[in-house]
Amino acid sequence: MTGVPLYDIAHSRAGDKGNRLNLSLIPYDPAHYSLLAEQVTEERVLALFRHRGATSCRRYDLPLLHAFNFIVEDALEGGVNGSLNLDGHGKTNSFRLLALEVALPS
Repeated sequence: MTGVPLYDIAHSRAGDKGNRLNLSLIPYDPAHYSLLAEQVTEERVLALFRHRGATSCRRYDLPLLHAFNFIVEDALEGGVNGSLNLDGHGKTNSFRLLALEVALPS
């Protein structure tokens, strides 16, 4: 197995609703969908944002689209209108997800 960052095999977009972060994850190659399903878990994504106060993460699998949607609660430090965070809308948080390393078969 070889470790690679997600940005080598997938893309992502981020959005917000109040204090809730919404992240998509879509592999470039649909063949990587099952690999991502195994390795990019709710727990791993929550750990990426726990330092910002995130309290939970839900993953929605979209197998017909070969995609995932993650909802991370309390990740925007009080919400888009209540935070002094420089990235209040969470748009750059997709790259934090894409920096996560996964293992690919050699």
